[in-house]
Amino acid sequence: MLIWAAYALIRRTKERRAAWESGLTARARVVRAYVRVQMVNNVARRIQYHEYDFVTADGRPVRFEEAGGPSSRGEGDETVVYYTSEQPETATASEPVPGKDMAGAVLGVGIIGVGVVILLNVMIKYG
Repeated sequence: MLIWAAYALIRRTKERRAAWESGLTARARVVRAYVRVQMVNNVARRIQYHEYDFVTADGRPVRFEEAGGPSSRGEGDETVVYYTSEQPETATASEPVPGKDMAGAVLGVGIIGVGVVILLNVMIKYG
């Protein structure tokens, strides 16, 4: 599970970077905005989600969902999205901040790595 989380984090970071670097943008409309609540160590964590519709430069309609983004963005709002021509469904509506994005990915993978080491030590000691 932890290894899958690290893989997913790295994959999404690479998808966002590819979208920003492609140079392709489109106007998108928010078709749905909602909040999911996750419990982490008995603490509620609210995560904002947005679902977007846009049309690629070659006329393909695309709908994608993304976690994060401003809580003030609601249904019907418009924003710029960044996408690749090969995989427009992996678009992002986040502003380009590759350094911050990469730092977050490195930190996240580091924390997951520490979790894996701790889990392995516990399994070896008590297994």
